[in-house]
Amino acid sequence: MNIHEYQAKAILREFGVPVPDGHVCYNGASAREWAKRLSEGPWVVKAQIHAGGRGKGGGVKLARTADEVRNTARDMLGMILRTHQTGPEGKVVTRVLVENGCNIGTELYISLLVDRATSKVTVMASTEGGMDIEEVAAKTPEKIFREAIAPLVGLTPFQCRNLAFSLGLTGKLTNKAVKLLQGLYETFIGCDCSLLEINPLVVTKEGDLLCLDAKFGFDDNAVFRHPKIGDMRDYDEEDPNEVEASQHDLSYVSLAGNIGCLVNGAGLAMATMDIIKHSGGNPANFLDVGGGATIERVTEAFKIILSDKNVKGILVNIFGGIMKCDVIATGVIEAAKQVSLKVPLVVRLEGTNVDKGKEILSASGLNIIAADGMADAANKIVQAVAAA
Repeated sequence: MNIHEYQAKAILREFGVPVPDGHVCYNGASAREWAKRLSEGPWVVKAQIHAGGRGKGGGVKLARTADEVRNTARDMLGMILRTHQTGPEGKVVTRVLVENGCNIGTELYISLLVDRATSKVTVMASTEGGMDIEEVAAKTPEKIFREAIAPLVGLTPFQCRNLAFSLGLTGKLTNKAVKLLQGLYETFIGCDCSLLEINPLVVTKEGDLLCLDAKFGFDDNAVFRHPKIGDMRDYDEEDPNEVEASQHDLSYVSLAGNIGCLVNGAGLAMATMDIIKHSGGNPANFLDVGGGATIERVTEAFKIILSDKNVKGILVNIFGGIMKCDVIATGVIEAAKQVSLKVPLVVRLEGTNVDKGKEILSASGLNIIAADGMADAANKIVQAVAAA
């Protein structure tokens, strides 16, 4: 789950992390009035969408008068903002953040994330703030500094000072950096985050540290413990199919291909997409129905796959452990009847009750292509889509 920048900064304020004063606005008049309440200017008007690179796309602008804030907000609201993270379709701007400007001296980068290599929360820092961290990692990896945090100890002052020195912070800024970093760590743990990124963290010309932008990612499985954060979810920023899938306990991610995938188990789903690519096709989605899927859930999964107009064929790849092949087969048939399936359908079943499942499919009278093994299934669906 992701949230908007203005929501992220509200959370950081609760943990005592320094951020600029600002307010979210939904029209130009409101933006003008809030600018006057905040300060005498200048101000920054920032489009609020779930994507990075907003500045390059025209979604972050400086305004020196309250009227300029109003006009800038009017221009942004309703625009389709395209960045490297939105894709060519872009996202519609429905709200803007108006906040005080600041005298930027130096831009830095800070993030906290779960490092799967060490199984620890890790702080990453770089002197290259304001840039995409992926670009920094590719071109100048020596400019990225890391501190792995022992879970029973937490982020220590020593680690914070070590990071501060690596970033070139000295004197009073060192103590400010220690306080800020520990505040970020408390935020990360307290909110069950999967990612907390500050880019840029600025050193102002007045000698202060300020989080100029903030991005959060939350562990979806822990959101139930944070109802206030759950209420921040903006469904308009998410893929409608992914939202619908979550209502049925389905793990679904849209992709750009034309072969829909219905699989049980995340690992098998990844392997299925790989073998489709290896066979010359392109998967249209990642969809894991889970180990205990019901007939109803399988039916909903089919509906979600077929709601993507790019889907020209479907591959069902099931390994029955907890999930029984006959249940999947019944669900496939029921779904095919309900949605009036008109695209090629290849089904590969293995595991518990596999013979019974194949009998059910064979007796259905539907045009279902049976497959033996993953390679056979991938080849058949790719060929069927090409011939359709």
